[in-house]
Amino acid sequence: MYTSSSIPLSAIVIIALYLLPAIVAACRKHRNSTAIAVLNVFTGWTALGWIASLVWACTCNTKPNA
Repeated sequence: MYTSSSIPLSAIVIIALYLLPAIVAACRKHRNSTAIAVLNVFTGWTALGWIASLVWACTCNTKPNA
């Protein structure tokens, strides 16, 4: 039987994993973080779309620290 707190916690974890490429891009201050987030939201449900957006988020196209 599910407790009242286990369902929301698992939903938060699943959503965070789904949006991991967008979170990585935002934390790294990627120049294309908006495009990565859009790609992730619309094609992240496929394994190829999720992997592509994660790889793109990990590229070295970040804003300089100025």
